[in-house]
Amino acid sequence: MESFDVVIVGAGPTGLACGIELKRRGVRAVLIDKGCVVNSLYNYPTNMVFFTTPELLEIGDIPMTSLNEKPVRAEALKYYRRVADHYKLDIRQYVRVDKISGDDGAFVTHAVVSNSNDAHGCPRQYASKKVILSMGYYDVPNRLNVPGEDFPKVIHYYKEAHPYYNHDVLVVGAKNSAAIAALELWWTGARVTLVHRGDAIHQNVKYWIKPNIENRIKNGEIPAYFRSTVLEIGETFVRIQTPDGEKQIRNDFVFAMTGYRPDTKFLEAHGIRFDAESERPYTHPETLESDRKGMYLAGVLVAGMHTNEIFIENGRFHGGKIAEAIAGELR
Repeated sequence: MESFDVVIVGAGPTGLACGIELKRRGVRAVLIDKGCVVNSLYNYPTNMVFFTTPELLEIGDIPMTSLNEKPVRAEALKYYRRVADHYKLDIRQYVRVDKISGDDGAFVTHAVVSNSNDAHGCPRQYASKKVILSMGYYDVPNRLNVPGEDFPKVIHYYKEAHPYYNHDVLVVGAKNSAAIAALELWWTGARVTLVHRGDAIHQNVKYWIKPNIENRIKNGEIPAYFRSTVLEIGETFVRIQTPDGEKQIRNDFVFAMTGYRPDTKFLEAHGIRFDAESERPYTHPETLESDRKGMYLAGVLVAGMHTNEIFIENGRFHGGKIAEAIAGELR
């Protein structure tokens, strides 16, 4: 069993920031992620443009450069790889944390190797004095909870449009990810239909995307059913409930762009309590330590179900707060 001062669960931008701040204070930490480094960003659409400027994505005082005013996904992935290399962070990729046991000062993290290409193919264990949970929320999609949702043709992560050329595609949702997916699929030659339970395209869709998708809908190029829901997904069709009654439409692929949420089951199983009214986990406002002593929350987890309140721009500062608190206790 390997021993560290701190185990950080999650190697996204906030997890990396925590690792950097701990290293600066002489605290030995290991980062564990069930995917690759910044796995959530990797799952973004291939051609995605960030809504923010490069300096707001920076961590560890390493400048981020971009060819344009706003960086693209590939530039962000390269940047965070460079930061991890610069600080020589100890990152274990493709390892899923299964259980965290013990008390403050004597935690043991049980991690199960999830990738089949591991050289040993056996469980791993890491001992630590403190734990930081920085798992994000992008890996847990909100489900439609309808028959047929587990068919391989149902996709929760839109990457690129080319494989769906000349196919009947349903996009569920009307926020940024759904609007971008619908437009790119349509531009590439897919026959796109959009379904959303709300009245219209969401008001917070990026200003350069919203009029474009609305014009495609207005012109009948992308049929849209608002105030509508999916009832069933079949092999070759989708059945939906609309204000005009049930409809069945031809379908080859479904993009369920219905958002994501934190892994609350994992958190609750490890002693993290949530406020019933705000749905936020209880954390100390200055240290971000949870109700379970020695276990800290970082990044979007701090917002609970309010995942639109914390992004890389503000979550990156959690690393300094947590590292200072932990270093103070371990001195």
